[in-house]
Amino acid sequence: MRFFGVLPFYAVLLAGTACAQWAPPPGTRAPKGRDGKPNLSAPAPRAANGKPDLSGVWGNPPCRKEEPCPAGVHEELLPLPAQFVEIEWGMKEPLPYQAWAAEVVAKRKASHGMENPDARCLPIGPVQHDTHPYPRRIVQGTDVIAILFEKDNTFRQFFLDGRSLPKDPLPWYNGYSVGKWEGDTLVVETTGLRNDGWLDFRGGLYTDAAKLIERFRRPNWGTLEIQLTVDDRKAFTRPWTVTITQKLILDTDVFEFFCAEN
Repeated sequence: MRFFGVLPFYAVLLAGTACAQWAPPPGTRAPKGRDGKPNLSAPAPRAANGKPDLSGVWGNPPCRKEEPCPAGVHEELLPLPAQFVEIEWGMKEPLPYQAWAAEVVAKRKASHGMENPDARCLPIGPVQHDTHPYPRRIVQGTDVIAILFEKDNTFRQFFLDGRSLPKDPLPWYNGYSVGKWEGDTLVVETTGLRNDGWLDFRGGLYTDAAKLIERFRRPNWGTLEIQLTVDDRKAFTRPWTVTITQKLILDTDVFEFFCAEN
């Protein structure tokens, strides 16, 4: 059973349950410690080509009452990943918005999240997917890596076959992504996003001019780090970077889940 509680003012966002319909997984591949429990601090596994194997089901740790949370987050919003609520959580400086974009963000925040596409059962973009409370499975191949999201059972695919990003793409919610390995780091570039995208639940903004650069690292068996750089000169005065840390979820899978309007 996986459950995210009903939020008094945001019930449409995360209300629901997901119950396994298959037999339990046969067990984790994670190495065991001396106590017989999975050792998630062990070195990351390697794929056949020698690169880190990013495969697995990954989730974002929630922000809880007893831990530091984004300022002004009420208890009815918990537990949610802090960066899902506010992508700039933990950053030393606020996001460098252009004046017009700051005005749009202020109006979005005034709606207390009710205008967020996730709360309205509409598709979300790649940044909200990176921080979403529902899990995702990474499936790693040599020429393509796919992320299968439990949120609305959608996906992203990163092409590692040498192709270039499209020059005049039809805008997509998740954009178009190509990747390459730089040592043990998977570097993914994404463009071709739709305009007026949302960075987080509160209302952070990006535009169709945005270029996202994600650097995926698996420093150990149980941790996935995503260093995200947003370069969007239409909405911001300069590029900015934030790090998202996901944790491996053992002995589970992504389930079928759809957010249905009304």
